[in-house]
Amino acid sequence: MLNTLLARIQQKHRTIAFPDGPPPPLPDRFAGRPVIHPERCPSGCRCCADACPVGAIRQTDRLRLDLGQCIFCMECVAACPHHHITFSRDYRLAARKRTDLYLENPDEFRFAAALDHHARRLFGRSLKLRQVCAGGCNACEADVNVLGTVGWDLGRFGIQFVASPRHADGLLVTGPVPENMRQALLKTYEATPSPKLVIAVGACAISGGIYNGHEEVHNGVCDLLPVDLLIPGCPPHPLTILDGLLRLIGRIDKNKT
Repeated sequence: MLNTLLARIQQKHRTIAFPDGPPPPLPDRFAGRPVIHPERCPSGCRCCADACPVGAIRQTDRLRLDLGQCIFCMECVAACPHHHITFSRDYRLAARKRTDLYLENPDEFRFAAALDHHARRLFGRSLKLRQVCAGGCNACEADVNVLGTVGWDLGRFGIQFVASPRHADGLLVTGPVPENMRQALLKTYEATPSPKLVIAVGACAISGGIYNGHEEVHNGVCDLLPVDLLIPGCPPHPLTILDGLLRLIGRIDKNKT
């Protein structure tokens, strides 16, 4: 017992202070929300669009980047001599609507808003979620699991993962939803009592990611279920996931930096 207490004193407090304190340091190679600089490419060349391996960039009269399909590989940055697109250090990527993930103007990104007053009263500013891995590679799942460690302590916000959908307020879905997981996902959704939420985590769950357009996948969950929160990334950083969840339950103001 004495050794346990001494170890605890030596380790000190390890849980991050977020959101009341500063966010934890991000890795040097962290790629945050992309920023489009229209003034840097007046000719409208297609270097960045042609380099994107998942077709997340569209170039017509102006460039549009689909944040929900982007896998943050930064091939567009390497291919474009004009630096038309750069990647910031901003971890805040979550949105409430699919269309809010279409980036055209760097000043127009809409942060995820909280649930309405009635919904927040029902859920009591807490969430019990059933996680569904719908064909994911386990990267998004691993970063979701990180939130349960002592450094993040997701439970202190009233957010917990439960074993049964019948005990859940909603589903947290990862993966592109292959055909062999479609029925399982729909049945899990049906078993969740109403009112219920659906949270799509990662590019695969939002748009199919690198599997978009494959005949065996359904390009994520958006065409199968009503989605209340979308958290882009491949995979999204744990801080990105936590920020999105806290914004959804009203623990972070939608415009907080």
